[in-house]
Amino acid sequence: MPFLLLASYAFYFIADPRYLIFIAITTVSTFFAAKAISDKKVSFDVWFKEHKKEYEKEERKALKAKEHAAEKKIFLCCLLFNLGFLAVTKYTNFTIANINNIIGAFGNQGQISFVDLIIPMGISFYTFQSMGYLIDVYNGKFEAQKNLIKFALFVSFFPQLVQGPISRYADLSQTLYEEHRFDWHTVSFGLERILWGFFKKLVIADRILVPVKAIIANTDSYNGFYAFVGAMFYALELYADFTGGIDITIGVAETMGIKVTENFNRPYFSKNIKEYWNRWHITMGTWFTDYIFYPISASQFMMKLSKKSRARLGNNLGKRVPVYLSSFIVWFTTGIWHGASWNFIVWGLGNFVVIMISQELEPFYRWFHSKVNVAGTLGWKVFQIIRTVLIMSSLRMFDCYRDVPLTFKMFGSIFTQSSLSQLSAEVFIGMGITAYDYLVVFIGMLVLVSVSLIQRSGSVREKIATKAAPVRFIIWYGLFMATVIFGAYGIGYSASQFIYNQF
Repeated sequence: MPFLLLASYAFYFIADPRYLIFIAITTVSTFFAAKAISDKKVSFDVWFKEHKKEYEKEERKALKAKEHAAEKKIFLCCLLFNLGFLAVTKYTNFTIANINNIIGAFGNQGQISFVDLIIPMGISFYTFQSMGYLIDVYNGKFEAQKNLIKFALFVSFFPQLVQGPISRYADLSQTLYEEHRFDWHTVSFGLERILWGFFKKLVIADRILVPVKAIIANTDSYNGFYAFVGAMFYALELYADFTGGIDITIGVAETMGIKVTENFNRPYFSKNIKEYWNRWHITMGTWFTDYIFYPISASQFMMKLSKKSRARLGNNLGKRVPVYLSSFIVWFTTGIWHGASWNFIVWGLGNFVVIMISQELEPFYRWFHSKVNVAGTLGWKVFQIIRTVLIMSSLRMFDCYRDVPLTFKMFGSIFTQSSLSQLSAEVFIGMGITAYDYLVVFIGMLVLVSVSLIQRSGSVREKIATKAAPVRFIIWYGLFMATVIFGAYGIGYSASQFIYNQF
C-alpha cells in the first residue's frame, strides 16, 4: 500500500511538484476533520447509551442537538475550506474578468489585474471525491478511516487522478486496501481494457480532433452545415476521448486487482436526456444527485418554499417550484464544475432547460402515444436515439467555441446558412486530415458502435474469453496492431491530452 501511495504521488510530482501541496492540504484537512467527527460520534454514542436514563426526553433531545451542532461546525469548516480552496484556484480569474466587464460597462477604465494561479491537475475530481467521503462520515454512513496513508491513497490513487471516475469510499476501499496476489486472468482483462482505451483515444479521438480544431478556429469558413459537422465530430471525439481515458483508468486498476466504478453505459443509445445523464459520466451525475440535489430539495428552506408556493400557486404548479429550483442549482453547479467559463454555465443551464421541458411534455407524449402506436417500434427507438445525440451535440457546442454569443451564432448558422452548395470534398480535406484519415475514423466508429451493440448482452471481454485461443489471439493482436498502425501519433501529429484533464 505505501508503494502504491508513493507511485500515486510520484505520478502527480512528475506532472508538477507544486500540485503535491494542494492534494496534501485536501487530504490532511479532510482526514482529520472526518476523524474528529467520527470520534465524536462514537464517544457520544457510548456516553449517551450509559447515561440516557439520567435525563428526561427533552434533555436527551437537547444533548443530541448540541452534539450534532458540534459535529456540524467541524463538517462545515472542512467543507468550506476545501470547496473555497477549489473556488480560489479555479474561479478567481473568472470572477475578476466578470468584475472587469461590469466596470467597463459603466465606462470606468480601471481594471483589476489577473492573478497568476496554478490549477492543480484533477483538483475538481479529488476535491469532490474527498468531500463525498466527508459528507458520508458526517451522515454516519461509515466510520472515518483511521490510517492517514490509507486515506491519502484513496484521494490520490493515480489511475483515476487525472479524469475520474469520482469514486465513493465505500466502493473503492473494498479492493484498494486488500492484499492482491498475481492473477493472470485479472491482469490480462485489465490489459485488454487498457488496449481498448488506447484504440479509442489514438485511432478515433486524436485523429478526428484535427478537423474539430479547424472548424472551431475558422468560424467564417466553417459555418452553416460545417458547424453541424463540427458538432458531430466533437461528439465522437469527446466520447472516444473520455471513455478511452476511463477504460485506461479502470484497466490499470484492474491489473492490480482494484475495482473502480464504471463511468459509462453506452450513453448515445439513450432515448432521452435524463436517461443520457444516467449513463454518461455516471459517478459525477450520482455525486451531484446524492450530495447536492437531495440535501437541497429536502432542506427546511425547500420544505417552507414548497408549502408557500403550493398555497399561492396551487398544488399542481406549486410543487414544481422547489424541484425546479433544486435542479437549477444542480445544473448551474455542474456547469461551473466543468470550467470557469460562461460557456460551461450556459451549457449546464441548457441541460436543465431541456430536461425540464421534457418533463413538462410527458402528458403530451402520453397523449401522442395513445393516438399513434409507435412506442416500442424499432423506428421510434432509432428516432429517440438520434434526437438525444442531436440535442446533446448541440449543447456540447458550448465546449467548443470561445464564448456564448459565438456559440449561439454558429448554432443559428446551421439553420440559416446551410446549403447543399457548401458540400465539398475539398473542404473536408482542407480541415487538416486526408481521405485515408476519414476512412480510418469511420471504420473505428463502426467498431465502436458494434462493440456497444454487443455489450447490450454482457461484457465483450467475457465473451471473447470463452473463444478458442487462436480466436482470442487474432482479436487482441488485431486490436493492438490496429492501434499501433492507425493511431494518430508520431511525425505530423502532436500529443493531445485527455479532454477531461482540464476539469
